[in-house]
Amino acid sequence: MISAPAEPARLAAALVRFTPGARTHWHAHALGQVLYVTDGVGLVGTRDGEVVRVSVGDTVRCPAGEEHWHGATGTTLMAHLALVVGDGTGDGTTWLEPVTDEQYTAAGEHPAQP
Repeated sequence: MISAPAEPARLAAALVRFTPGARTHWHAHALGQVLYVTDGVGLVGTRDGEVVRVSVGDTVRCPAGEEHWHGATGTTLMAHLALVVGDGTGDGTTWLEPVTDEQYTAAGEHPAQP
């Protein structure tokens, strides 16, 4: 964590590093999230099956309430800055179930470019 949300400011910023094959659980943010890739190559997936391949310098915006996940590819490291605006009771993140191995493998097969 670089900066936790603290009144009156509500910005949370974290540098998150993923080893090959590592990914978050499904989750959503009350007010959305911005990811900025600082190292490696990764994937960002949404419930509708859209998957974007990201690399150094890419920015991804996850809309408020959108259930998504992000992580490294199966063969590369990935790191990103994660920026969220808290909802007044924390960072506004709702954590859900793990991304299954089947979902992750399918995501890596045909990802779109940002």
